[in-house]
Amino acid sequence: MTPVMGSGGMCGPPSEVRRVLLVGFMGSGKTRVGQALARRLGWSFRDFDQEVRARAGLPIPDIFRQHGEAAFRDMEERVGADLLLEDRVVLASGGGWPAALGRMEELPEGTLSVWLRVLPEEAVRRAREEGPTRPLLAVPDPVARARQILAEREACYGKAHLALDSMEAGPEELARIIERFVNERRAEGVEPSSP
Repeated sequence: MTPVMGSGGMCGPPSEVRRVLLVGFMGSGKTRVGQALARRLGWSFRDFDQEVRARAGLPIPDIFRQHGEAAFRDMEERVGADLLLEDRVVLASGGGWPAALGRMEELPEGTLSVWLRVLPEEAVRRAREEGPTRPLLAVPDPVARARQILAEREACYGKAHLALDSMEAGPEELARIIERFVNERRAEGVEPSSP
């Protein structure tokens, strides 16, 4: 599978990749791919949702129920701002994080963004396998809701530097493809030595 180049926000992929940011809809495999990629690169892995849960001391459904989606999005924004300062890290954003105005265009220098694409039906199937219902899918027709949310977010996801279909390959293969791209960027960024 060959990665599809996205719009990359305001510019192309960084020549020096200091962090990889995985974006995409729920169930696209950001956590599994991120963990596999971090192992391959020898970097750390951080998941926005896990960090929000840790900081709030509550599971995400409880944050939504007790404080509302706006409070969750505020926490997610702070987590993203903090984690995007780290180097040698693979980050899995929350599904809605890239949808905020300007967020994908204002990524710190050295950030390679990768969109893991998934169809709404597959996203719902995977989300159900993971356990408790995601708050945004706790509706009578979760597939229709997933289609609506994904349609609203696709333009933002499409600003990533690369796009990969997460239904065509497993987490290890996707991680290998991203690792190869990171290594190619490193090789391209090496200045030839002077004679």
